[in-house]
This record gives sequence, structure tokens and C-alpha cells, in this order.
Amino acid sequence: MPAPARDNVLTPSQLNTLARNLLEDAFPVVLVEGELGNLSRPASGHLYFTLKDARAQVRCALFKPKSQWLKFQPREGLRVLARGRLTLYEARGDYQLILDSLEEAGEGALRRAFEELKARLQAEGLFDEARKRPLPAHARRIGIITSPSGAAVRDVLSVLARRFPLVEAEVLPVPVQGEGAAVQVRAMLERAADSGRYDVLVLARGGGSLEDLWAFNDEALARAIAASAVPVVSAIGHETDFTLADFAADLRAPTPSVAAELLVPNAVDVATRLRGLRQRAEVLHMQRMRERMQRVDRASLRLQALAPQARLRALGERREQALRRLQAAWRARETALRARLRHADAVLRATRPERRLTILRERLAALGPRPQAAVARRLQADALRLRGLARSLEAVSPLATVARGYAILRHDDGRVVRTTADAAAGDRLSARVTDGELRLRVEGKDD
Repeated sequence: MPAPARDNVLTPSQLNTLARNLLEDAFPVVLVEGELGNLSRPASGHLYFTLKDARAQVRCALFKPKSQWLKFQPREGLRVLARGRLTLYEARGDYQLILDSLEEAGEGALRRAFEELKARLQAEGLFDEARKRPLPAHARRIGIITSPSGAAVRDVLSVLARRFPLVEAEVLPVPVQGEGAAVQVRAMLERAADSGRYDVLVLARGGGSLEDLWAFNDEALARAIAASAVPVVSAIGHETDFTLADFAADLRAPTPSVAAELLVPNAVDVATRLRGLRQRAEVLHMQRMRERMQRVDRASLRLQALAPQARLRALGERREQALRRLQAAWRARETALRARLRHADAVLRATRPERRLTILRERLAALGPRPQAAVARRLQADALRLRGLARSLEAVSPLATVARGYAILRHDDGRVVRTTADAAAGDRLSARVTDGELRLRVEGKDD
């Protein structure tokens, strides 16, 4: 028999490496259900055991920190569902399972059903963030769908009363566990959403096992949550518990208490903000009042600068001057005409042309009324203009305000009294009224 070629000879290490590669390629992830045996937890924190049934067993390892995340206490004979990859421990040539997770067998079946339904609904887009509705900024009425006797409802109501007592919270009682619970929760959710009574709805329940929370993994309930016209907050179990209701809801709160904190503001913060807004409004109001008072003061100064009475006197003087100029012009014209007439009369007397004298006298008689008519028209136009100016000045004159029943108070030095701060007890004042002035003395003042 010929000797085998050296290229075909394997060492134990090479053989085990090839076997490990074949195992890992052929069995990437496996689920194995069996009983725990030979359980060992050394100081390293890893967990070693065997999974067995009536005919065989397989070695398993669950390394730290996954071994510390278990939700149950492993013990001999307990039936579990293990998920991991098959490999070979080359040092001893033993094949084993390196686990990613370990669950009790009953819960494992539920977990598989949960993952399958979650994947299907997620593929439909039921959990997409784009379809989720924003919560109201200030909820006035909150519907709490939960068991009326559980700890969750007490936690929610306590937080709401402490943070914002003004909010209305109504408990919508339903069973949250057991047969038919999912149907009743869904029916209550649909009735509450269709009523239009609530700004937001809360699904609340305390913690528990996957089986305890199974009512909230119902497919019909998840679809009802997604279709609700009112935003839905899911507060199911503890922070590490997840249900389909959490993924379908518009917001998932880690606990019922946290849901209540997310839905309402802190009354102390609201009061502080309101005080800040009120102070800001008061500052703006005072600023605007100061601006308007400054505008009034400027208008008063402009009105005083206009001095309507002085302008009336000036206009009267201008009118008198215009009349005097017109009269002087008329007299000068009349003097010139009379001089021309005398000259013409002298010429006529020298030449004795009776006909020429008659014509000149007729012309003089015709020219006589024309300057008087021009002066009358000019005086009438000036009078109309003067009356219009007088009416305009009277519209802005303080005397017009006085004529309506008001009075203008002044000190003896002419300063106007605008506020109580401008006068003191014992000051003597004059009050301008419509038909004259009154002399007053300040007895006191009320600020």
C-alpha cells in the first residue's frame, strides 16, 4: 500500500479549524429548545450548561454581559429556548452553541410570534415615523385607557395632579390582561377617538412578563392605534418592555409616570413664564405710554409755537396794511386823474373846444367807479381768506377745547399744569375758561 502524500495529512488543529468553518457556514443562527443541565457560572460571569432532551445533549455558552441580562433565573431542568450560532471549540474538538439570547420556552414561543408580527407590520409601514402625529402643545383633556384598579393609573393621576392640576384627566376602564382584554382595549380606544372629547389618549399598564403584556401585541389593536384620529401615547410596562402598541403609538413613554410628565407642563414653570410675559407686557405698555406722552408734549410745544392769537393779530395787521396800501393807491390814482383832468380842463379852456371837453368829462365819469370796484373785490377776497385762516386756527386752538367745557390751568409765571406733580398745596393758579379766567388756590391733591 503506497504511503499517503504529505499534502493530504492534517494536524488536529487544522482538522478542527476546517470542521469549525463548516459548522459555522452551515448553521449561521439556530434556535434550540431543551432542558438546562450541568449548569455552571464561574467567577468570570459566563454561563455554561448543556441543552438536552431524552436522546442527546449539546454544550452551550452564554458569555458576559449577555448572561447578566437574563429576565429569569436559570436552574437545572428548566425548559428554555436558546438562540445562537453553532461552532467548534478547537482546543478539545467539542462542538457547542455560542448563544445570543436565552428565554424560557413558553415565552420564547410568544417572542417568536411577536417578532414575526412586528416584522410584517413594519414592512407595511405601520410604524413609520412620518405617519405619526405630533402631540398637542397644551392638552386640556386626557383620556387614560387602563385598569381602574392598577398602580399605573394611580401613578399617572398623581403626576398630572402634581404637575398641572388644571388638566382634565378621565379614566377609561378596561382590562389590561387576560382573554378578551385586547378586544376591549381596542373598542375603548376607537370610541374615545371617535367622540372628539379628548386631546390625547394614553394606553397605560404596569410591568409584567411578555405573556402579561400580550394584550398589547394584538394586531387589530396596533392598527386601531395607527388609525386613531387622536394622538396616542403608549405607556406599557417598564423601560425594557416593548409591545406592538409602543411601535404603533405616536409616542412611547418608558413608564406611565413618564407619560404623564411628557403630556403636561410643570405648573411652576408655566407660572414663571406667565410672570415673565406679564412683566414684558407691562414694560412695553409703559414704553408706549412714554412715547405717546412725548408725542403729546411735542404737539403741545408746536401748538404753543403757532400762537393762534398772535397769528390772528398778525393777519389783522396785514389786512390793515393791505387796506391802507389800497387806499393810498386809490388816492394817488384819484390825485393823478384829477391832475390830468385839471390839465385837460386848462388846455380846453385855452383852446375852448367844447366837444373835446364833453368827451373827456364822459370818460372821467366812466373811469370813476372802476378803482372802487377793484378795491371792494380785493377786500372781499382778503376777508374770505382771513375767515378761513381763523377757522383753521380755531380748530387747533386751546380756546376751542376750553369752549367745550374744559379749563387750562397755569401758574402765575405762565407754566401750564399738566399733571398733579406740576402743582403743590398752596400754589395759586389761574383757570382759563370760555368767558374769562378764574383765580384758584390748591388746597391739596390726590395722586
